[in-house]
Amino acid sequence: MDRIKIEGKIEFEVVEQAPEQVVAEMPVQAGILNPYGSVNAGAILWFADVTATILVMGPSTPPTEGMAGFPLCITLNANFISNQKDGTFRAVSTFVKKGKNLQVVRTIVYGKSDRLIADVTTNHVAAK
Repeated sequence: MDRIKIEGKIEFEVVEQAPEQVVAEMPVQAGILNPYGSVNAGAILWFADVTATILVMGPSTPPTEGMAGFPLCITLNANFISNQKDGTFRAVSTFVKKGKNLQVVRTIVYGKSDRLIADVTTNHVAAK
């Protein structure tokens, strides 16, 4: 069997960050498309998870490699509702539970005209 090389590039920008909500936007681009030309589910999930992690970290804690207390995602539930082939996705992360040891975040990913793309819930604990 011949080897198949697959490359991708995921990038997004946080456009709003407050203690109780983070909003991010991700352009649909060639590096995140599946063979059918719509966005790969893994790219959507990565986008939602990282946006949720930024919410848990809070506006005063930028992520750094090897940082103490990084909020590890221990459980993830994703419902993919729709998809699209171009434009921009917008993720909105808010707390379901903001506990001392466990944070639960719901991230809704929207597409064009506020079309529901995915509904993702993540549970986070501080890394030790």
